[in-house]
Amino acid sequence: MALELGLMPELVAVLAGILGLLIGSFLNVAIYRVPKMMERQWAEECAELTGTPLAPAETFNLLTPRSRCSSCGHLICWYENIPVLSYLFLRGKCSACATPYGLRYPLVEVVTGGLFFFCAWRWGWTPMTLAWCGFSAVLLALAVIDWDTTLLPDDMTLPLLWAGLIVAALQWNPAVSLPTALWGAVGGYLSLWLVYWGFKLATGKEGMGYGDFKLFAALGAWFGWPALVPMILMASVIGAIVGIAMKFSGGLREGGYVPFGPFLAGAGFTAMIFGPQSILKFAGL
Repeated sequence: MALELGLMPELVAVLAGILGLLIGSFLNVAIYRVPKMMERQWAEECAELTGTPLAPAETFNLLTPRSRCSSCGHLICWYENIPVLSYLFLRGKCSACATPYGLRYPLVEVVTGGLFFFCAWRWGWTPMTLAWCGFSAVLLALAVIDWDTTLLPDDMTLPLLWAGLIVAALQWNPAVSLPTALWGAVGGYLSLWLVYWGFKLATGKEGMGYGDFKLFAALGAWFGWPALVPMILMASVIGAIVGIAMKFSGGLREGGYVPFGPFLAGAGFTAMIFGPQSILKFAGL
């Protein structure tokens, strides 16, 4: 399709990568604001149930208010919000108070740009490129949000699940039929649900949250039920390695837990880039 439009595959990939940088900048906003929006919603629901009025608050969503420095309140100008370039030009600091912004902002932009570039390079000017770019953006945001807050918002996991089923129904991905995607979603959810209850009955503790069930169901919808075992295997191994490393380095949080969502996301990206079966081959299975 790219050739029919007179666009070289390399140019399509570069344009997709640039779009990914822009989307990555927006993901940074979503990663910060979505948990805050959830907290506000919970506070409003509690206030409604208890009949306690809440103090008036400014409109807060993904678009309003404008981005600002969390330290001094300086409003970020458009030329201070150019992906990667503004960070380099400002040397990673606020132009008003010189407070460091942190390296995560350009990293999220670069990773998103790289994922979009890969999708366009592999699938060309096709609907699958659009689908996998959307998958990559949502999955990356979910991974970072879960790492920060141990939350996997339903407003992101459930659309990701439905999108996987829709892609299968439209036959955009010939490797995954609708029945395969449907049973992948069912198997993904039920498998972790059973693990959750087995662990809780045996120990009296909760080993993971319901958001993990929904995220794994979404991955099952995108890759089909045969991919569930390879993905959970990879997520578990990576999670165990990271958890052990954090324990010995003293990096574990209070309670000694590590969110599982980022490792599920890592398995999802591995399956997208290399294919689910490559995980089993790497493990010698």
